[in-house]
Amino acid sequence: MIHSNFIDLHLIKLVLQVKEILIRTASGIVFLIIVLGSILLHPMAFLVVFGGFTLLGMKEYFNLTDVSSGHLRYVYALVGLLLYFLLGLIGTGALEVVHSLWVVLLLPIVVIAQLFTQKQNWTEISSVLSGYIYVVVPFALMNWFDFLSNSTGIFANYLLFSLFIIVWCYDIFAYLTGSFFGKHKMFERVSPKKTWEGFAGGLVFALLAAYVFSLFFDQLNVLQWLVLALIIVVTATLGDLSESMLKRFAGVKDSGSIMPGHGGILDRFDAVLFATPFVLIYLDIII
Repeated sequence: MIHSNFIDLHLIKLVLQVKEILIRTASGIVFLIIVLGSILLHPMAFLVVFGGFTLLGMKEYFNLTDVSSGHLRYVYALVGLLLYFLLGLIGTGALEVVHSLWVVLLLPIVVIAQLFTQKQNWTEISSVLSGYIYVVVPFALMNWFDFLSNSTGIFANYLLFSLFIIVWCYDIFAYLTGSFFGKHKMFERVSPKKTWEGFAGGLVFALLAAYVFSLFFDQLNVLQWLVLALIIVVTATLGDLSESMLKRFAGVKDSGSIMPGHGGILDRFDAVLFATPFVLIYLDIII
């Protein structure tokens, strides 16, 4: 009888593990289709889809930093969304760069909104503005890969595509390498599972992915592709650690739960968000 109960419990555990893997795989595939599909489809499709990601990312960030709920949060989110579309439309070429001055009109709304509360919370204002820098601006800058194509004549969506692929290669193989060979902790206080062995393994496969891209897209030479991968890996790691630090401060495991088995939007985009500005600066220098 005891043996039978043990087998039943083992089977239940196995079924639950398989179910979790299937859910994680399914949500991951849907995520891949949405992200890569929007990149390859059309700049405006990307602008709209990633506007949705921006809104969800802001919600998660506000939850992590205890930004007020209710009407104020809607005001903050609306300002953030307008900021995203303003900067994003400049990236697609639909607006002139001079229109970025409109940001000066948007940001004071955050302060003005606080004036209508019974007790002004200036710490919250700094949290909201830092959220715009951490979430909104990087998402908006992803649209600037199209601006890069407009200014150089090079259709640059393959560069944005490569950014995601290289980050994912690094993440996957850093996890696998660290799981099997990881001994030396990177920043145990912030992220206990990250190891230098995992970092090295992820770096190797990120460089390999960059080399493969160099075979198909010769607008950048091999060395430029490899340097691009190195920049992505370093900044992606900093992005992972930054979000881990934010979650540790908030006392949560995941930034959200919108993606079953994967956590929230910030959990999926933390590395890319941090890497994007540095990648654009590098590409602006070499192209």
